[in-house]
Amino acid sequence: MKAIIEQLTQAFGPSGYEREVTDLIRELVKDHVDELRTDVLGNLIAIKHGSSDGKKIMFAAHTDEIGIVVTYIDEDGFLRFSPIGGVGITTLVGNRVRFANGTMGVIYQEGKTEWKELTLDKLYIDIGAATKEEALEKVSIGEFGIFHREFADLGNRLVAKSMDDRIGCAVLVEALRRIEKPKHTLYCVFTTQEEVGLRGARTAAFGLDPDLGIALDVTLTGDTPEARHMAVSLGKGAAIKVKDSSLIAHPRVKDLLVDLCEAGGIPYQMEVLERGGTDAGAIHLTKEGVPSGTISIPTRYVHSPSEMVDLGDVQACVDLVVALAGADLDGVI
Repeated sequence: MKAIIEQLTQAFGPSGYEREVTDLIRELVKDHVDELRTDVLGNLIAIKHGSSDGKKIMFAAHTDEIGIVVTYIDEDGFLRFSPIGGVGITTLVGNRVRFANGTMGVIYQEGKTEWKELTLDKLYIDIGAATKEEALEKVSIGEFGIFHREFADLGNRLVAKSMDDRIGCAVLVEALRRIEKPKHTLYCVFTTQEEVGLRGARTAAFGLDPDLGIALDVTLTGDTPEARHMAVSLGKGAAIKVKDSSLIAHPRVKDLLVDLCEAGGIPYQMEVLERGGTDAGAIHLTKEGVPSGTISIPTRYVHSPSEMVDLGDVQACVDLVVALAGADLDGVI
């Protein structure tokens, strides 16, 4: 599974430009599903049919990552940019940017800027160009870029850019490979544009009209020095969401996930995320409403180029998805 995670996290896929990621996922799952299709917004929908009396379960993991878009190029070839998604300023200075054509750049701050005064408009990207004309041969106004950082295998823990949410995609890919005859029909949606407003999940859920919605996404942890108090840690299992800014998990869905973990010996922990949201925030408001919840992968350093996950937690999330595919949903939905 490490190889799949490395492939997915190294792919280029800022919001709106997820095609490289969805093409890769298509190849990974094509022999393990009954149908594959792509909708108007670029969501990849992988369908695995269940029994005739089963329900429709929509799983959603987003393929996009945070990034930047070029807004201006000055006469000396330096780029100015705007963020795509929730970009943290403290992670940017000295970091690298990669564009779709392979062009690399370094983000740095204006010379007289103090750290306490640092804002996005005080930053620029240096792509090694000496003039505006030379820069325009490499990138253009409106070009999207991602933060570049190599994948690192630390043993049972892995570090990479875009674990948010390629790790959720990896969980769904691995679950699809393990599930042979699900009780319910599974609509595994690898969604687009989550980082800029849950957009792909919103349109996909409207079209699919599922009976149950489950997002697979990362969540923060409270296990690092002087971290904000949060009862989620790396290595303690799948995180079952109670609430976040976009969703109060449906009580019966939350309880079902807990019951499946306890029955199957799957390690789990409860997640209350004070700020942030997932695709479930869009899914549960579809049409007349969809009972929804979230299976979260504990992740350190979210929205930085060095996001860290624990393989035991990842496996627990896979096990929970597999268990849900065959669960008795009577009385739940």
